[in-house]
Amino acid sequence: MKALVFHGPGRSAWESVADPGVEDAADAVVRVGTTTVCGTDLHILRGEVPQVRPGTVLGHEAVGEVVETGSEVRSVRPGDRVLVSCVSACGRCGPCRIARYGRCRGGGGRLLGLLIDGTQAEYVRVPHADLSVHPLPGTVSDRDAVLLADVLPTGHEVGVLNGGVRPGDTVAVVGAGPIGLAAVATAQLYAPERTIAVDLDAARLDTAKRFGADAVVTAEEGPEQLVSDLTGGLGADVAIEAVGVPETFEACTRMVRAGGRVAVVGVHGKPATLHLEELWSRDVTITTGLVDTHSTPTLLRMAAAGRLPVSGLITHDFPLDAMEEAYDVFGGAASTGALKVVLGEEPHDTLATTPGTAVGP
Repeated sequence: MKALVFHGPGRSAWESVADPGVEDAADAVVRVGTTTVCGTDLHILRGEVPQVRPGTVLGHEAVGEVVETGSEVRSVRPGDRVLVSCVSACGRCGPCRIARYGRCRGGGGRLLGLLIDGTQAEYVRVPHADLSVHPLPGTVSDRDAVLLADVLPTGHEVGVLNGGVRPGDTVAVVGAGPIGLAAVATAQLYAPERTIAVDLDAARLDTAKRFGADAVVTAEEGPEQLVSDLTGGLGADVAIEAVGVPETFEACTRMVRAGGRVAVVGVHGKPATLHLEELWSRDVTITTGLVDTHSTPTLLRMAAAGRLPVSGLITHDFPLDAMEEAYDVFGGAASTGALKVVLGEEPHDTLATTPGTAVGP
């Protein structure tokens, strides 16, 4: 088969590799129909994730068809159309029993495209298939469903659920990239009074409006003042940090109200100052975390019911064999405007068929 193989920092290639097969009785092998590129993949290519060994097939998000299963797999069978989750879960260890699948101690967790071959390929082996692939309802397209492998559960779980969004809340989402937009969209499931999106990019803020943001503001325009004005000086009930730099974390701690919650979703590579001299008396809760994908079945039902604007995240489509071009477009998001790039076997009826064509709103 063909796959995108990591060969060390700055080096990858779409090349022939051996087809995967069942290695454990709990495995499934899936023929990949649709996949995508994630920010984590860019970190790996830059050599910032040292546990990824050269020779590993990249990718951790996919939709496809089951072609083979191990003898212990009960939830799917060959021919089933499935979503491949970014997290594999044994279902038996202590963390899995409390739905902390990302912390699986039974041979699961974040494996695909990291510790084992991933989904940017024609076929992928998925360990612990019973909890790690999800049969898809016919009303959800492959192109929409692939966003439920990682980006939407991450924004939902690490942002909205960790932040405890409740009806009537004011929610400020700082960062309107894919994860921040996923937080904006899934926050609407909990009926906040208002959602405020903050970003540097006006186009991303326009997308945030389509995803349910009631107010948008650029970082230069004073988001803390806007939050204060809209809440009568109280501040946001929930501030979701979806950038991953010290400045946005510290801004979230300033714009949240006393008794409020700051949910950190952004991946931080540098220390951030925790201003306890200002926070010690304000009863502010700060959460962090990685996605567990325990909410994926719920999000699938919401997508099937038309309650999630999933396709609005996709800005570019490519055929599967244009993987290297897709990485260039996604990695150059500042100039290309890319949010999510999707790769599939065939052009979609509603889209232009030229590889790499940008999708209009």
